[in-house]
Formats: sequence, C-alpha cells, structure tokens
Amino acid sequence: MYKVLDKDIIEMEIICHIPSNKRGFSPQAPLEEIVNAILYKLKTGVQWYLLPVGFLFSDLVLSWQSVYYHYRKWCKAGVWSQSWIQILHKYRYLLDLSSSDLDGSHTGAIKGGKQTGYQKRKKRKTTNSLYFTDRQGLPLSMSEPASGNHHDLFEIETHFNELVNPLEQAGISLDGLFVNADAGFDSQQFRQLCSEKGIIANFAENPRNGDCQNDNYFD
Repeated sequence: MYKVLDKDIIEMEIICHIPSNKRGFSPQAPLEEIVNAILYKLKTGVQWYLLPVGFLFSDLVLSWQSVYYHYRKWCKAGVWSQSWIQILHKYRYLLDLSSSDLDGSHTGAIKGGKQTGYQKRKKRKTTNSLYFTDRQGLPLSMSEPASGNHHDLFEIETHFNELVNPLEQAGISLDGLFVNADAGFDSQQFRQLCSEKGIIANFAENPRNGDCQNDNYFD
C-alpha cells in the first residue's frame, strides 16, 4: 500500500475536519485511505484515471471516480482549507517569520481550463497563483488561480486577502512581518494594502513605474 502520510497523522490532522455525511454516498473504504489516495494524486500529479487504486487501498478498492467524488465534495465543504488553518495554528511555533517571501508561479495548462490564458514568456497557456512562504520556504498560503495572461498584481486586493486571511484565522500576527517580493509587485496600491496590515513591504522598485528615486525602503 502506497502511503503519503502516516495513518495516525491523517486521522489527527485531516479526518477530524471532515463533516459527517448527511446526503450522498457514504464512504465504503476507511476515510484515512481515501484521504491518502487524494494526497497521492496531488503529490504525484498523476491523472485521476491513472490513479493506482489497487495499491492505495488495503481491503475494498474504490474506483478513481469514487476517490474524485470525495475530493470534490470535501473541496466544496471547505475541508482542506479548514484543515490547513488548524495545522498552521497548531504548528505556528515551528515557522520562521523573521522574514517571508511572496511570488507568483505559472503552471502550464496545455488543454486549457477555466482560469487559463496565453503567457508570452512561457509561450503557452498557463494559470497563475501567488504563493506565500516563511523564511524556511515552508508554504503559508496561496491565492486562487488566475488566468496566466494577467500579471501578479491583477486583482491584487482580492488575492492579497486570500493570502492573509488564513494566517489571521490561524492566529499568526502580520504586524511587523517583513515580506520580500520582486519588482512585479511594486505598486502604490499594494504597498498601501500591506501597510494597513502592518506588513513591511520589502519590494524591489520597478523601473517601468517611472522615477524610482523615492523613500521606499528596500533591502
């Protein structure tokens, strides 16, 4: 049986956030094995229909369609986001918030999809998300995917709230947080949003914005 996480970890950190079934199909296999199958797909990037279900279940083997059904149902119920917030809260003492890093990442979407667009630099259709990490590179949060033909500041207020809300819900203070970002995030609007949260915006100044000779701090 392929294991992504130990059974006890899945039970303690994820299953406790899965709501009881009120409608729809009841799980026929152990919840920890279904969660493990979902994590295997997310970790390896294998297509759903190629999921090696025969090696992921110990007794009753579910089809990949059944695994996907539970994945989508728990997505809609907010299970994954609530699990992540609780994990952040529980282990926040392990984070190094002496500084943090923000950047966007384009993922190729050759077959298209809802949030895709042609990215000239990548020479293909992509989808873009913003990622927020601590000084160790540990992920803190990410934004919803946006079409790849947009720059990192596209709808930045919405995406910024998507980044910081999980941290605030996890009891992680943003006041005085030193955030590093490249020149793609240099805008007066975004600097103001950070200032309102008490965040120190250590952003490289973008020469395309005009005169860079100002009082903005950059290390």
